[in-house]
Formats: sequence, C-alpha cells, structure tokens
Amino acid sequence: MLGSVADEDITIVADLEAGIGTLTRLDESVVDTTIVVVEPTPRSVDVAKRAAAVAEERNQGRIVVVANKIEDDDDRARVEAAFPGHDVVLVPADLAIDQADRLGLSPVDHRRGCPAVVALEALADRLISVP
Repeated sequence: MLGSVADEDITIVADLEAGIGTLTRLDESVVDTTIVVVEPTPRSVDVAKRAAAVAEERNQGRIVVVANKIEDDDDRARVEAAFPGHDVVLVPADLAIDQADRLGLSPVDHRRGCPAVVALEALADRLISVP
C-alpha cells in the first residue's frame, strides 16, 4: 500500500502490527522514519532490537526508538543500552494513560498535561521539525 502512494510532499502515519513481519514486506526506502516502540522488558527489547535491525537493513529511514512505560533510571538505562546510536525518546509510565483507556478517551482529552502526553507531544514536534 505504501509503495502505491504518489511521491509527493505528504505525511502518512501507519500503526503497524508488533514484530518485524510488516517491515520485511515493505519495499526498501519507502519510509522516511521508522518508529520502534519498546517497553523496558526483556521480551519487548528483543523484538524491538530485531525490528530496528530490519528497518536499518531495508533502509527504512531514520529510526526513532520510543521507550514506553519507563518507570525509573533502570528502565531508561536498559533501553538506552539496547539501542546505542539510535534516537531514544522516553515516555514515562503514567496512570493517566490507563485511566483514559478505561474511560474510552484519548489521553490528550483526558489529561493533556500529564507526563506521558507531554512526552508524546514533544515526540510529535520532533518528528514534524525534522525534514
């Protein structure tokens, strides 16, 4: 599907299934940025490392690692150590996100100033500002 989009000045954001399957089916160089979301657990780090490696091998643009549900310095260090040389963005664990999910609300609508939403808004700004 991405390969059929006209090569114009447009932005497409796709939320792909977890793992590496979709990345292996994309043509090389069809995306500008690959965002790899990881939680600070061994299993998640392992899958995310494989996804980042596939994105690198297939020239899928710059790779941004979003470390989600970071609770402390140990979580931060674990993720940063697993992705040396990559742009790692930290999103703190935040009960407001769970509350919004339970209420069926967007976290931005539920509690705009909560730490996780602030981190995600900063990520969006970073992605938009990089050509």
